[in-house]
Amino acid sequence: QPDVGQRVLGFTAIRHVLEGFFGPLAVQPLSSQIYGLYTGFVYFTPFFGGLLADRVLGQRKTVVVGGALMAIGHFMMASERLFFPALMFLIFGNGCFKPNISTQVGLLYPPGDSRRDRAFSIFYVGINLGAFLAPLVCGTLGQTVGWHYGFGAAGVGMVLGLIFYLANQKYLAPDVLAQRKAQVMKKKEPLTREERLRVVAICVACAIVAAFWAVYEQQGNTLQLWADKNTNWTFFGVTLPSTWYQALNPFMIFFFTPLLTWLWAKQAARAQEPSSLTKMAMGCVMLGLGFVVMIVASVGMTPDMKRSVMWLVASTTIYTFGELYLSPIGLSFVTKVAPARIVSMMMGVWFLANFIGNYMTGYLGTFWEKIPHQQFFLLCTIIGVSAGVVLFIIGRPLDKIVSAHDRQVA
Repeated sequence: QPDVGQRVLGFTAIRHVLEGFFGPLAVQPLSSQIYGLYTGFVYFTPFFGGLLADRVLGQRKTVVVGGALMAIGHFMMASERLFFPALMFLIFGNGCFKPNISTQVGLLYPPGDSRRDRAFSIFYVGINLGAFLAPLVCGTLGQTVGWHYGFGAAGVGMVLGLIFYLANQKYLAPDVLAQRKAQVMKKKEPLTREERLRVVAICVACAIVAAFWAVYEQQGNTLQLWADKNTNWTFFGVTLPSTWYQALNPFMIFFFTPLLTWLWAKQAARAQEPSSLTKMAMGCVMLGLGFVVMIVASVGMTPDMKRSVMWLVASTTIYTFGELYLSPIGLSFVTKVAPARIVSMMMGVWFLANFIGNYMTGYLGTFWEKIPHQQFFLLCTIIGVSAGVVLFIIGRPLDKIVSAHDRQVA
């Protein structure tokens, strides 16, 4: 809101910078651009967090630094004036935390272990436990008591998570950096041709996946606007907070993950499990199909008309399957294929695709008020399905590179 924005440290300068690039921005396009930049930089810094772990601190210390920075950032969010500095703490903390906690999951499994995809799906459930609880606890506190309490609760949750991590480090595999130091590597050896090809395979996949994230992250942007303004949240005379929409996707992840891990285990037993890249392509297509539901929901809509929440439920169901076929599988793919000495850095490259996609999310969101909602959802569908088709086509030669690596480690 404009009156709140004037009280935020750095708001005027940031608004001038954004309007210098995009011209005058009303409240919704401005908030969409800020949202896209924040979520984008959250995924830009993991590249440097991966470098920090691979070359200086190791995964464990870098995760602890990241968790501490994020806890500080959440507590700072309790002050409106410190909103942008708090975002900076969250961005840098996430950069240290995100790539290295994922790398540590991959290090639990030896090369060629077929359980890795399913392990990352279970890990993904843990990630979404927080995503499920956040809108229920922090969102409810924010809307009913005050956002100071909501963000304070997020800080407490981060501190508790960090304590749990520190208390259970004995179950983690040794850091890659520690292994390298133990081997007393006196000189840096260049990547082999086979390792360079594996890096190329990861980079190509990441470039395509950026389109997935541009559409997927609309759930925190334009789909939340739909949930706020165009969705009926009244059940049996009780009106639920619209922020509860953000709990819908992680709740479905809890429900669907056991089903998919069971399915993939069955397929693996029959040697019919799709490759990681094929799963990711299927995920992109499912994402696009989820927005087909919203195309139908928006037919005949007037600006203030409200639709049943079941339209959001149906759409979320489909794109959640798409997310489960892409996001945890992509994390597993990177840890399987990346050369061991740069695995955290390559995990950062994976999150760099999220950075590009999330920036595109903000740009894509600026069309929400410029074109009819039906056309907006059609655009999202086209982007998602097109990314899937391209990944299907390119996936075959990339799979050959991955298969050659799998044969070497088998």
